[in-house]
Amino acid sequence: MFRRIAAALALTMLIGFGPAIGQSRTRPLTLEECILSALKNNLNVAVQVLNPEIADYTVSQAQEKFLPTLSLAYNRQSNNSASYSWLNASGSSITKYSSYSVNLTETVPTGGSLNLSLASYKNDSNQRFQTINPRFGSTLTLGFTQPLLRDFGFKMSRRQIIIAQNNLDISEKQFTQTLLDTIYQVEQAYWNLFFSIEDLKVKQQSLKLAQDLLANNQRAVEIGTMAPLDILSAQAEVATREADILAAEALVKNNQDALKTVINLAEKNQEGTADIVPTDKPNFAEKQVSLEQSLAEAMQNRPDLQATRIGLKNSDLNLSYAKNQLLPGLSLNASYWSPGVSGDQILYLNNDPLTGVIIGRLPGGASNALKDAFNFRYRNWSVGLTLDFPLSSVVSRAQYALAKATLDQDNLSLKNQEQQVLLEIKNAVRAVQTNFKRVQAYKVARELAEKKLQAEQEKLNVGMSTNFIVLTYQRDLATALSAELNAIIDYNLSLASLEKSQGTSLEDRNMRLTDYMKQ
Repeated sequence: MFRRIAAALALTMLIGFGPAIGQSRTRPLTLEECILSALKNNLNVAVQVLNPEIADYTVSQAQEKFLPTLSLAYNRQSNNSASYSWLNASGSSITKYSSYSVNLTETVPTGGSLNLSLASYKNDSNQRFQTINPRFGSTLTLGFTQPLLRDFGFKMSRRQIIIAQNNLDISEKQFTQTLLDTIYQVEQAYWNLFFSIEDLKVKQQSLKLAQDLLANNQRAVEIGTMAPLDILSAQAEVATREADILAAEALVKNNQDALKTVINLAEKNQEGTADIVPTDKPNFAEKQVSLEQSLAEAMQNRPDLQATRIGLKNSDLNLSYAKNQLLPGLSLNASYWSPGVSGDQILYLNNDPLTGVIIGRLPGGASNALKDAFNFRYRNWSVGLTLDFPLSSVVSRAQYALAKATLDQDNLSLKNQEQQVLLEIKNAVRAVQTNFKRVQAYKVARELAEKKLQAEQEKLNVGMSTNFIVLTYQRDLATALSAELNAIIDYNLSLASLEKSQGTSLEDRNMRLTDYMKQ
């Protein structure tokens, strides 16, 4: 009987990996299923996935700078005042005026602006001696303003857009880092649950050995070959191992809850109340790792390093902008406009308005004024330069000094981050190599513990050993089994940690970032 029990103990980790026996409902899950569930349902992932979406809206908002602006204006007024001269008007002087304008303004990529406007008006008055009344006027104007020093160029005009696009890239890298962290959290929770279940099995087998020994001792007492006091140590050990099982069962439940939280398995449905049973077995095949290769992959793939490098582009652009703001303002201003005037032409006697005798009217409408303006009947243009030296140059120099210090700080931060990555990769590679050797060492220790227990049990059967020694060797075997299993779990977690440190967790699983970003 002992050999069958010892064999079961020895094979618990190597061929006995599987679900724990229980009466509650179970839900078998592979590690991949848990990872996919976490990436789709984890609340932290759900929060972080909104950051790229928000950053994308910021890019769209920044790009609106180059969309044209349309403005409309309309004004109508009536002026009624006393007439102080019969030459001006009789009784009161009444003027009715209305105007409207359409203005289209657009910023151009070079930093300048284009303006196209059409302004029209109508003036109607009762004053004497007018030759055109009512009078219609329209002016079509094309204006262009271009800074030549400060704020000149594509980079300066598109600075906010470039920064917004860089921030979008940064948010995507940060989201990638969230996915990598989540994958590692799932693996950690999954293998911790696996270990606690298998460790519970080891403790149950250890309890079974102690109970069998106690039963044998009780039979020996009954037949008179053992004193009743000699079974006390076996009874005490059974009680101790029962307490160990209670602690192991609590650890299983804790790790169950931890894994359910990571994959966001709701408790309100049946799936949430079922016990998760890991169906994958930890891998303990040796994997060759190279420090140089791992470091090269980390420098290329780690999203936190990529985000920092993109942030350096923003700092460099801010420095260029601050340097540009030190320049004086020199602007080229050019405009071209075409006016048009029309209205009812008043005909006086002898073609002399001073006679005050109106003999006829030649009607003219607002359309004639618009026609003259659009046909460029009267052409006008102007070109000028404006130079200004702002008194705020002291502030601008402070802004430049601040931008330069920020860039220097960001460069140092990147170097420090790369140094920390080197240390992290070294530790991760060393952990993989060390944990594999630990598995081999604990395997030997477990095999020796099995042999020691078997030999001591045989000695006890012939009266050459004591209960205390056998119970001690039983506990040593249980400890060796748990240590070997723990080393295997540590080895798998060190491989997962190395993947995360290299930034290759998604790539190694053929996953794409776009599959988990909000569309």
